[in-house]
Amino acid sequence: MQIFFNGRIILEETLLDDSAVFVADGTIQRIGPFNPGEVPVDAELIDLTGQFLGPGYVDLHVHGGKGADYMDGTPSAVIQANRAHCRHGTTTIFPTTTTGSRAQLERMLRACAEVRAEGRIEDGSRIGGVHYYGPYFASDKVGCHSVEGRRDPDPDEYRAAFDLGMIRIATCAAELPGAEAFYREASDRGYLVTCGHSNASYQEMQRAFNAGMRHVDHFWCAMSSVSTIRQRLGAPFQASMEQFVLMNPEMSSEVIADGEHLAPDLLEFAYRMIGPDRLCLVTDANRAVDMPAGAYCFGPTEDGAWFESDGRVGRVENGSLASSVAGMDQLVRVMHRDTSSSIPEAVRMASLTPASRVGLANELGSIASGKRADLLVLDAGLAVDRVFIGGVEYQTPGGA
Repeated sequence: MQIFFNGRIILEETLLDDSAVFVADGTIQRIGPFNPGEVPVDAELIDLTGQFLGPGYVDLHVHGGKGADYMDGTPSAVIQANRAHCRHGTTTIFPTTTTGSRAQLERMLRACAEVRAEGRIEDGSRIGGVHYYGPYFASDKVGCHSVEGRRDPDPDEYRAAFDLGMIRIATCAAELPGAEAFYREASDRGYLVTCGHSNASYQEMQRAFNAGMRHVDHFWCAMSSVSTIRQRLGAPFQASMEQFVLMNPEMSSEVIADGEHLAPDLLEFAYRMIGPDRLCLVTDANRAVDMPAGAYCFGPTEDGAWFESDGRVGRVENGSLASSVAGMDQLVRVMHRDTSSSIPEAVRMASLTPASRVGLANELGSIASGKRADLLVLDAGLAVDRVFIGGVEYQTPGGA
């Protein structure tokens, strides 16, 4: 048994003092008073010395880290990225595809499957599934992804990818021909179905919703607005993806709260209007996480799109943002600092809320009896001090 004591426990809605978390066989057994006189002889006592104890973070949208992109398509690249994000507190990760060829996407899926099957703590964040993100983007919303790798949804392609058994989240731009069939297929398989890199109108979003879509990727980034829809469809102005999410309580979304993508007023707006139960924090991180400033490839190394990292964020040649270079711990700190969210709310947006959206809330995402002991020891500034996955402390192998 492990007993985490003498700290501040971050629960779903509050901070709990003067209690301990009891773990056995990788599972949280209970939360309650700690009496040193009743400790089992073989118990491991973990003195938090006044620090926070929080749940492991869950990242639904992440492309790479520490020099590796998941689209490199090798187990070693997957492990390298997973280790980087584990150091930043992410204990459950959803490796995310970019645009690319069918062969490149399949290679990535198989590499993730191999790493997940091994299930080793030293390999970093556990893979909860793959986010099938590229290649079905609107042609004018490709962002930092390779333009050559985008296309309209192909049933033969995505069904073959789905059949590999690794996908848990599936994205497609709602206005593309074949999008509704994509959404229905993904929804029938139990995935979190999302719309992203899209210029969809409210009506197109409604049709997507009817087909099973329930989430919108990185709010305000590569998504439609009333202005872009008017440019595409003409007068009158029409509602966009933003209005659809705000008006529909069954919809969720996500923000990249790295301090670079969205100003504090937008983060506050998202927090207040969408709320911590429907708003997820995602890193959307690329291979430049924990790397020096310089030029990096977004996506597969053989033909991905290049961007420049200044150590704070990535940018493409025209100055547009190219995903983040931050870990989830930074997003939690920024969200708490730049909005009126409490510490439990900021942490929930990085843990329980994303876990709930992918149907894993009964297993992880919060500190509660019966859940997996994915736990973070955080200092007063919410920096990660120690990471436990299933009750086992993660140690970076060889200083990697």
